[in-house]
Amino acid sequence: MKPALRPHNCLVVFAGSLLLAVTALGAEQGAEAAQQKIGMYFKWVHFFILAALFYWVFGKLLPPTFRRNADAISSAIRKAAIVKAEAEKRLQEAAAKLASLENEVANFKAQAQQDAAAELERLRATTQLDVEKVRTAARAEMEAAERAARVELKELAAKLAVDGAESLVAQQMTPAVQEAMISSFVQSLQRRPN
Repeated sequence: MKPALRPHNCLVVFAGSLLLAVTALGAEQGAEAAQQKIGMYFKWVHFFILAALFYWVFGKLLPPTFRRNADAISSAIRKAAIVKAEAEKRLQEAAAKLASLENEVANFKAQAQQDAAAELERLRATTQLDVEKVRTAARAEMEAAERAARVELKELAAKLAVDGAESLVAQQMTPAVQEAMISSFVQSLQRRPN
């Protein structure tokens, strides 16, 4: 591997070519024929110096720079590919979650409707049981009230009968009737064997 030209070597080459240019300028003021020959010589020297300078710049200095840039670009492309792959993976996961989320929402809706229907049925059954309990209690209360009314009615009828009989007896009971009843009772007692 050739050692790279250092900046001070370039300065030496540049100074040498400048010296040759100054010499050529001085020689230009000399003879005309010699001047054309030397002028041609300096043009070729100048061409080779510029060619060497272009070779050195484009052949030695820029390729490492281009290589570094290319490495940086390829590294950035690799990193971008990795980031893109991760982003696509996250996107697929998010899409899968979204799809499963829609399914879960549909399942939750269906479950909620089933639960609501079951709760409605349970409430209907509970209400029906409560209605039957109220009916049974009302029947029992009505039967008890009916029995109480009958007992009260019988008591009232008995009281009215007693009152009626008492008033009838009071009307028909004269002292003669009383005397006849008592004597009839005493005679019945005497007839009985002791």
